[in-house]
Amino acid sequence: MDAYSALTRGGTPYNPTFVTALDQKTCIGCGRCYKVCPRDVFELVERDEDEMDDDMDDDQMSVMSLKNMLDCIGCGSCARVCPKGCHTHQALPVSV
Repeated sequence: MDAYSALTRGGTPYNPTFVTALDQKTCIGCGRCYKVCPRDVFELVERDEDEMDDDMDDDQMSVMSLKNMLDCIGCGSCARVCPKGCHTHQALPVSV
């Protein structure tokens, strides 16, 4: 199946890239992706104890997680605001 393609308002074709993964090992839990996402794709979750480094502060125990990645519209806002580059995006076919 071919990757989803769309048109801009001006009629220019483009292929959106949808979020497929979030690297919780590099995530600092800043919430920037959560704040810019128009579709409620992310949620803040507690970091697993085995993923925490010994030199991490106790106040940095939460990270972002993919709550509903099938609701992603492929705008890429999350990747543009992430200071650590935690998001992976890919052109995908529509899931029906």
